[in-house]
Amino acid sequence: MRAFLFLLILFPVLELFVFVQVSAAIGFFPALILIIAGSALGALIMRLAGLATALSARESLQRGEAPGAQMLNGLMLALGGGLLLVPGFISDVLGLLCLLPFTRRWVARTLQDKAYEQARRQRAFADGQPEAPEPPHRHRPEVIEGEYERRD
Repeated sequence: MRAFLFLLILFPVLELFVFVQVSAAIGFFPALILIIAGSALGALIMRLAGLATALSARESLQRGEAPGAQMLNGLMLALGGGLLLVPGFISDVLGLLCLLPFTRRWVARTLQDKAYEQARRQRAFADGQPEAPEPPHRHRPEVIEGEYERRD
């Protein structure tokens, strides 16, 4: 909790310091225009990311797949747009990193590996439970074939 409070206080100070350094290098008004343009881009991305995530999740559900990857992708886009909305150059750089496709794939793969590792550790303490399989890096939907009979 103290680390979070420290970062909450330190982040605006760092943003202000970077703004002063950039405005000294390129001028105050060009730096201000860059910050305003970043915020406008963030607002646009937030609007488009929500719509795109909803549409891709709906397509996944129609195919019978869980929309986990699309939701994480949309979350990263929303986080990137939100960071672009925050005035400052550090948050803009972090927001742009969230918007890059290879960064989103890296974060998704890292989170998936951590989730599988956590599941493996939890199952290690369960009695008679097999270990979790290795994390698949390519998503394949699980299909269970069967027959049914409708009785009225």
